[in-house]
Amino acid sequence: MNTDLNSKALASVWSPAAQQLSFRKLMTAFSFPGRIEAMTPEIQNKDFTVLRMILATLTDGEVTVADPHHMIDDHDWSKLETNRETPEKARFIVARGDIAPMFSPGLGSLECPEMGATIILRVEHLGRGEPLVLRGPGIQSVKEVACSGLGAAWLCKRQEWNGAFPLGVDMILFDASRVIALPRTTRITTKEGKSWDM
Repeated sequence: MNTDLNSKALASVWSPAAQQLSFRKLMTAFSFPGRIEAMTPEIQNKDFTVLRMILATLTDGEVTVADPHHMIDDHDWSKLETNRETPEKARFIVARGDIAPMFSPGLGSLECPEMGATIILRVEHLGRGEPLVLRGPGIQSVKEVACSGLGAAWLCKRQEWNGAFPLGVDMILFDASRVIALPRTTRITTKEGKSWDM
C-alpha cells in the first residue's frame, strides 16, 4: 500500500485500518502495563479523539457500555451501534478519573473471569503528576508511571474490586493523546509506599 492509500485508509477513526492500528496499540499497552502508548498519531483529523478511537476499536453491537459521566455524545452512540447499560452490568464503563466511582462494576465469575468490566478512565495527563509504582506480569521488576487527574478513590476501589483474583476489572487510562493499561494483575503502590495491591 503506498503512502496515499495509507493516508486514505487512516482518514477516519471509523475506518477498519485505523481500528486495526488502534487495536495493536491497546494490546501492546496491556502486554506492558504502565507503558505509555501514543494513540494513532497518524490520525489527526477532526473526528479523532482518544476515547472515540478506543470505543470504535473495542466495542460493537455485541457488548454493553455505560457512560455514567456523560462523556459519549449522541453522534458517537449512533456510530458505535453498541448497547447502553448501567455501570453495574456493562462490559465497558467510560468515566472520569477525577470523580470518585459511585457504582460496583461486574467482576466476572470463577467460570468466566474475562467477563469482568473494562473501565476506560479519562485522566488529565499521563507522564506528569503523581508517580505510581507498578509491579506484576508484563513488567520487568518495577515500572513507574506518573499520572494526574486520577483520584485516590479509584485506586482504593480497584484494590477492592480485584481482591478476589481472578475476578476483577481491567483499566485503560487515557489523556488527550495517549493511553496506559492496568490489567487486574498489576500491583500498584505510590512512591511513599501506599499500597494499591490487588
